[in-house]
Amino acid sequence: MASSKIIEEKKQIVKEITSNIKDSESVILFQYQGLTVAELSELRKALRDVDASIKVYKNTLLKRALDDLNISFDGFLEGPNAILFGKNLLEPIKVISEFAKNHEKLLLRVGIISGSVADLDTIKEYASIPSRDGLLTMLAAGMMEHVRNLSIALNMYADGKES
Repeated sequence: MASSKIIEEKKQIVKEITSNIKDSESVILFQYQGLTVAELSELRKALRDVDASIKVYKNTLLKRALDDLNISFDGFLEGPNAILFGKNLLEPIKVISEFAKNHEKLLLRVGIISGSVADLDTIKEYASIPSRDGLLTMLAAGMMEHVRNLSIALNMYADGKES
């Protein structure tokens, strides 16, 4: 039988996982088998820049934490998995999706986005959303179009008044 010290350590790990999931806007489970240490370091650095981190936990401990939160990842908790915890919603998803495109060994599996379980298709949809700066640029361009059209119309009206 496992010692009480080991059981207590495992309970602490489950609490840590649960806390990380609750505090994260985006959580992505992925397989990393086959990536080199340098590639993983590159991914960790890119995620650190967007306030996200990667952890590797035993699947049984991860399953216990998910059960505590009433979240089901059935069928995905097999083999070597890592989990991404992102404080922001879109940036970590974009970073890991782009990394997965360039490194075929990294396989995105399932995630939790804003508290809801998200399948691979949903994760890809979120990854395709432009960044905040991109969205603001689109908004500004759309607003400028209306101002430009108004100025052209006023100029045409003023030219008509002069004649």
